[in-house]
Amino acid sequence: MATLRVVLDTNVLLFGIAYPASVPGKIMAAWRHGSVEVLLSEYILDELRRVLPRLVHRHGLSAAEMEDVVDILSIQAEIIFPAAGPEPDLRDPADHPILGTLLAGLTSAKVDYLITGDKDLLALSGRYPIIAPADFWAAHGGL
Repeated sequence: MATLRVVLDTNVLLFGIAYPASVPGKIMAAWRHGSVEVLLSEYILDELRRVLPRLVHRHGLSAAEMEDVVDILSIQAEIIFPAAGPEPDLRDPADHPILGTLLAGLTSAKVDYLITGDKDLLALSGRYPIIAPADFWAAHGGL
């Protein structure tokens, strides 16, 4: 069976780092162990840089350590450029580059899913392969 290729939304990365025992944490552990391949965009990495300090009370990382984590993720992931083009049904404009990363992955990199906890993105799951972390883990947790 081919390794699943997924785009991880910023919220999955953030919670995976801050809460290693959570489902996002388990997905990130599967990534570290090579059970899934992760594709990210610079937009997702930049967003992670911005939001990671908000959970410093959970992960306890210094500013330098947070930057190191983002750098390591950028090395471990395949970096792709989001496809352009707004999705008219997407309420939050900040979600367009996330969806664009999935769309770019679908056309060029054979991505299986966008894993996200974002309700606005999950609302589009009827048209795109978008899945919540818990649903992904329930279906593929035995990687």
